[in-house]
Amino acid sequence: MTTTNINVRVDSDLKHEAESLFDDLGLNMSTAINMFLKSAVSHNGIPFEVKRQTPNAETLAALSEYRAMKENPSLYKRYDSFEEAANEVLGNA
Repeated sequence: MTTTNINVRVDSDLKHEAESLFDDLGLNMSTAINMFLKSAVSHNGIPFEVKRQTPNAETLAALSEYRAMKENPSLYKRYDSFEEAANEVLGNA
């Protein structure tokens, strides 16, 4: 069996975390990637669920509030600067 090289660009922190994990498992990066590729071929697809992250309730509420503010800006107080807003918040603390 002949081998070939694959060059993959990844975030350096992710690479170091993965190397540490694989080392704890007794694997190197090449072996781990080969395991993934063999599993993908065996599954005839990605060997794990791939889906969008669903926002939690707090994020959904914030997005809803943002849309309401954007659609009705006259209902919300506006500030000319961050300093003005911070002074009001800190003054009411």
